[in-house]
Amino acid sequence: MTTLRGLRAAAAAATLVLLGACAQPIVDGEGVGGSPSSGPPPGDADALVLRVKQTGGFMGPDALASRLPELSVYADGRVIFNGPTTAVYPGRALPNVLVQMLSPEQVTTLTQEAVAAGVRPGTDFGQPGVADAATTEVTVVTGAGEQTVAANALREARPDDPQLTAAQKQARTKLSGFLDRADKLTSGPGAQPYRPEILAAVVRPYVEPGDDLPGRPQAMPWQGPALPGEPLAEPQKLSCVTVTGEQRDAVLKAAKDAYATTPWVSGGNGWTVTFRPLLPGETGCADLKAAR
Repeated sequence: MTTLRGLRAAAAAATLVLLGACAQPIVDGEGVGGSPSSGPPPGDADALVLRVKQTGGFMGPDALASRLPELSVYADGRVIFNGPTTAVYPGRALPNVLVQMLSPEQVTTLTQEAVAAGVRPGTDFGQPGVADAATTEVTVVTGAGEQTVAANALREARPDDPQLTAAQKQARTKLSGFLDRADKLTSGPGAQPYRPEILAAVVRPYVEPGDDLPGRPQAMPWQGPALPGEPLAEPQKLSCVTVTGEQRDAVLKAAKDAYATTPWVSGGNGWTVTFRPLLPGETGCADLKAAR
């Protein structure tokens, strides 16, 4: 799974169109579990069946709070994921979050392969000798319930890391292979910009750039609820607001021309805002607090 595929392309202002994907189910992985409990359970369209996300690691507190899962698959076949981004500084204000559709057969195969790749109780991925690396957390929901595994420094650990046993190395290789195959599902045609029902904004006081950084971008008036909003992380002076409806539309329209370093003016003060579209099943800032 590509870890930083989605940041700062101004895609969220386009209308969401869900298109069916014609790709064949993933079958090139190691054995696919065939028991009835290995497929996704019946339920509502917004029910999560698979998620891949990063936790921890060395990054700023606002980036941690606003970090999106790399991949979220829902019972109706929607796949929401981080799209590609241009490696420039400063990046765009809006993250490039995309959505496309899988067939029911693809969703079932994907959840089966996740279980076969070790996303089940008892799988041991070990602890490699790598500092400050993020942990890859994979959750699958099947008829047997929700199962989550976590592998620290999954991509960063050396193949010959002496702190890992042969069995742990094999488990990490199987999980990495599954994530690579799942990643291919998001590289085909049919992806569209994801338009959230709720847009969250992680807020901190604006700090003028230093002499060694690009100059101050043009300030923009904030179009949503008054900033800074509700506390999110007191020691880092982080707060959070959410916008919906017409306010969301106004914020998205303004943000499509803004950068990550743009100061937003609210109540006579300048604020740095990191945008985080909320996903199905997320309802507010409390979800971001829990995700950190």
